Amino acid sequence: MIEQIPVLLVVLPIVGGAIPLVASLVSERAGWPVATLTLVVQAGLAGLLAWTVSTSGTVSYAVGGFAAPYGIELVVDGLSGAVAVLVAVVSLGVLVYARQAGPHSGPFYGLYLLLVAGLTGMTVTGDVFNLYVFLEITGLAAYGLVASGRDASAAVAALKYLIIGTVGASLYLLGIGYLLAATGTLNMADLAEKLGSMAAYDSTLVLTGFGLMVGGLTVKVALFPLHTWQPDAYANAPDTVSAFISALVSTVSAYALARLLFSVFTVEFLAAVPTARWALVGLACVSIIAGSALAVSQDSVQRMLAYSSVSQFGLVVAGFAIATPLAVVGATVHLLGHAVMKGGLFAATGIIERKTGATTVNGYAGMGSRVPVSAFAFAVLSLAMVGVPPAVGFVGKWYIVLGAVNAENWPVVAVLLASTLLTLAYFARLVERLYFAEPTIHAEPDEAPVTDGSGQAVSFGMVAVVVVAAALAVALTAAVPELQRVLEETLPPLLNQ
Repeated sequence: MIEQIPVLLVVLPIVGGAIPLVASLVSERAGWPVATLTLVVQAGLAGLLAWTVSTSGTVSYAVGGFAAPYGIELVVDGLSGAVAVLVAVVSLGVLVYARQAGPHSGPFYGLYLLLVAGLTGMTVTGDVFNLYVFLEITGLAAYGLVASGRDASAAVAALKYLIIGTVGASLYLLGIGYLLAATGTLNMADLAEKLGSMAAYDSTLVLTGFGLMVGGLTVKVALFPLHTWQPDAYANAPDTVSAFISALVSTVSAYALARLLFSVFTVEFLAAVPTARWALVGLACVSIIAGSALAVSQDSVQRMLAYSSVSQFGLVVAGFAIATPLAVVGATVHLLGHAVMKGGLFAATGIIERKTGATTVNGYAGMGSRVPVSAFAFAVLSLAMVGVPPAVGFVGKWYIVLGAVNAENWPVVAVLLASTLLTLAYFARLVERLYFAEPTIHAEPDEAPVTDGSGQAVSFGMVAVVVVAAALAVALTAAVPELQRVLEETLPPLLNQ
């Protein structure tokens, strides 16, 4: 039964997502309860699977009974188990937020659950082509969710996302073709074994495949200058969708990139082809600085947060590319922590906008006293993102810096420190406006449902989601030792060196 949980984690949200579509023909109210029940079960199964992996080791399942490397294999180790739990829990939390925030249509909940299925499939697959299939499912669902906004700008943002996302997925697919031609297999474990035994790291086919696959995934992660879809998608999508995709879509894509680096090409490839490592480190560093600089220059809070993600994922990719034990632990901690922090920040901006109409940095003046609970949670999440201890943002960045120092990669250390100062600049500006500027917009207290005059209510559940995110941004620090143990078991060639 335990071996079948990985496939259940993919099938369950697909089946659950079909029900709201049918139920919407009778009642639009059926979508949320069905989606909630589905994700409660999903979270329970993901938790059970992660616990099983932590106590008994890796779980694998051959789809259809066809054994690897010829069949499709789903594999869950400590790292993928943690990401599967993250996807399930964050999806459930955002769904609580969506109860009041909407959208409330059956097709919305169907796409929402389809996106959960795609993200989960990317997490548990052990096959590079199957990863492409789930990458496309994730993309199609995300495009539809972004387009669900009421304004025409949402449709334009979704179209831009679709075009750029399709280019990224196509690059990844072409890379798979080159790798298949070089090795004759698509299974991740088999690929790693054949690449190592062939000593084919300098093969033109392998190098081209690596470049195309990594390039395709960096589009999905939204590293600079491949990030252009992200600010518009985050800023124009409905509040619920912005919180959801900002927390998980790029996060799981970055996880897929790490899985490709360490489970397919392995750290030996990065050592044998230093140009590949330095190219990835260089791209990450450019993304760190450019994303931070663009965030500082924004007046719109949501666009500022979007450009912040460009910088933060550059930080994560830099940690993976450095590929020292401490750097990889730090990148993983920051990857998981960023999902909670950024999702909470976007949810908080949605609450503030609904209750006050404020969407700009200057519009946040005085919100600390006018919207006290949401503003406080926003401030905590902002400081966590900067890396103020004891928040999880501090731990992740600290480990990455230590890893870069151990590798004597001083340019990266300088970039990381400069990025922290830039991150402080734009988040400190927001916190200053929240608490040390005179309010310009009237707002009601957090504790009761209110409207901003346009009929947009804010429920206790919406505020609770933001508060829980802020609490987790601090509490997750306690889980770092366990995560480090998981990584030592998952990536022993790398982390036991």
